[in-house]
Amino acid sequence: MARPKAFAMTSTPHPLSADPARTQAQQLLGQLRSAFEQALTHAAQACAVGGQLDAQKLDAHQVLCHELALASADLLAAETAVADGNAATPLDARLALAFAADAIGAVQGRLEVAFAELGLDPAALHALAASPALATLRRQTTGAAALAALGEAVVHAQTELGQVALDEPVAMAQQAFRRFAAEVVAPCAEAIHRENLTVPESLLQPMREMGVFGLSIPEQYGGSAVDGRDDTLLMITVTEALSEASLAAAGSLITRPEILARALMTGGTPEQKQHWLPQLAAGQPLCAIAITEPDYGSDVASLALKGSRTAGGWLVNGAKTWCTFAGKAGVLMVVTRTNPDRSLGHKGLSILLVEKPSYDGHEFRFEQPGGGTLTGRAIPTIGYRGMHSFDLAFENFFVPDANVLGGEGGLGKGFYFTMAGMVGGRMQTAARASGVMRAALTAAIRYAQDRHVFDAPLASYPLTRAKIARMAARFAACRQLAYAVGRMMEAGTGGRMEASLVKLLACRSAELVTREALQIHGGMGYAEESAVSRYFVDARVLSIFEGAEETLALKVVARSLLEAALAKAGTH
Repeated sequence: MARPKAFAMTSTPHPLSADPARTQAQQLLGQLRSAFEQALTHAAQACAVGGQLDAQKLDAHQVLCHELALASADLLAAETAVADGNAATPLDARLALAFAADAIGAVQGRLEVAFAELGLDPAALHALAASPALATLRRQTTGAAALAALGEAVVHAQTELGQVALDEPVAMAQQAFRRFAAEVVAPCAEAIHRENLTVPESLLQPMREMGVFGLSIPEQYGGSAVDGRDDTLLMITVTEALSEASLAAAGSLITRPEILARALMTGGTPEQKQHWLPQLAAGQPLCAIAITEPDYGSDVASLALKGSRTAGGWLVNGAKTWCTFAGKAGVLMVVTRTNPDRSLGHKGLSILLVEKPSYDGHEFRFEQPGGGTLTGRAIPTIGYRGMHSFDLAFENFFVPDANVLGGEGGLGKGFYFTMAGMVGGRMQTAARASGVMRAALTAAIRYAQDRHVFDAPLASYPLTRAKIARMAARFAACRQLAYAVGRMMEAGTGGRMEASLVKLLACRSAELVTREALQIHGGMGYAEESAVSRYFVDARVLSIFEGAEETLALKVVARSLLEAALAKAGTH
C-alpha cells in the first residue's frame, strides 16, 4: 500500500464559512478561549511551587484539572469545526455550528467551576452567557426548530457527514477498507460478539494481505510508510473503516502492532528493528501489549512485574491483566521492572519481548523447556469480544537478553518507549470511536425511517430529529478533529498532547452517540439481535483502554496545558 502524500486542509472555504453565524461562533469561541487561558494561567500558579508543577498540589486540584482538560477538548473541537474552510458541505457547516453552540455551553459551565475554585471574577463568563449574540446563535442552531430541521437534513443526506479532505491514495484506501468491512467483517461480527469467539483466520489473513499491520512501519522493513514518515492519516482512515463493522473483530487489530512498532522504532537496536518490524508488518506473529497489572493500571511508575537477571537473560515473575489478544499473539510487549529499587519508579522499567505460541480459545498454558511457565485466562466482558483481554501469570519465565527492547542501553527506558508507542495507539482509539459512532448513527437513521410509531415514521418526530442532529454534529466534530491532529503528527508540528485530547473527546462522544442510537431503537436496541446493542457495549471500553479518561485528563492533557502556561508566564 503506497504511503499518501502529506496534505493540508482545503484552502478554499465553503461559501458558508463567510456566513454571519459562523463568524459569530468564531468570535464567541475567541472570547471563551480568553477566559479559558485566564483560568489556565491561574490554575498553573495554584499547582506550582517555585515555577514547577508540584505533585501534591496537582492532586489537591484534581477536579479543577479534570474540568480544564475536558473544556480544552470541547473548545478545540469547536474551534476546529468552525474554522474557515473546514466545512466540506453546507450540511457539515450546519453541523459544525450546532456542535459549537453546544460546546460553548459545556465549556462555559466547566469554566464556572474553575473560576469559582480559583477565586476569579466570573463577570466575563456571565456577560458571555447573557450576550445577545450567543442567544441568537443558539436559537439559529440548537433551538427546537433548528435542530428538527437539521435532523431532517441528516436523515435525508445524500453525502457523507463530517467530510475531510483526503488525497487520492488515502481516499482509495478508505473505499477499499469500507468495502472489505461491509463484505467480510460485518457478516461475522455478530457471531463473534454473541458467541464470544476469537477473531478467525478468515478475517486475519485478508487483512495481512492488505497490509493492515504495517501502516506505521517504514518500507525498508516491509511496511507502507515511505522514508519513515508518519502514516497517521492512512492509519486513521483504515481504523475508522474497520471499526464501523466491528470494533473487536477488526478495528482494534491494528492498535497493538502500531504501539509495538513505534516503540521499536524509538528505542530498538538495529538488529531488533531488522528482526521484528518485518514480522509485525506481515502480521506474523500477531502481538499484544502487557502493561496493566492487577494492582496497578494507569499508575505505570508502580508496576511490579519482576525481571531478575540470570545467565543469558531474565526470569520474569508476576502478573499482568487486561492484555488484549494475548492468546492469539505470538509476541507480547511486556513492561517489566528490571531494577528492584522501587524508588526509581518508572525509571526502573524496561520492555521485554516475550515470545509464545499462538492459541485460540479463552485459556492457554505455555511451559518452557527449562520449566518457566506463562498462563493466560480470558476475562469475561460485556463487550469488546473477539480479541479477548487476558489475565497473565509469569512464573520463572525466561526472556533472552536479545529480547530486551534497546538492549543493555534500553534498560530503565521502558516507560519512554511505551509512551512513544501510545501516541499512535491513542490516535487509533479516536479513529475507532469515530467508526463506532458512524455505525451507530447510520443504524439509528435507518431504524427511525423504518419504524412507525402512532402511525408516523419515528424520524418524522421533532425529538428524534433533534437527537439525530446532535449525534451527527458530535460525530462530525470528533472526526474532523482527529484528522486535524493526524495532520499535525504527519507534519511534525506537534500532536502528542492533542492525540490524548482527541481520544478524550471522541471516546466520551462514542458513549453518548451509541447511547442515543440505542434509545432510538427502544426495546429492540436492548436486544442482542440488534447490532446497536453491540455498538453501545463496545463503545464503553474506549474511555478505559489506551489510557483511562481520568488519567489522560490529569496526567497528560491538564499537565501539558499547565506546563505550557507556566512556560509562557516565565517568558513575560
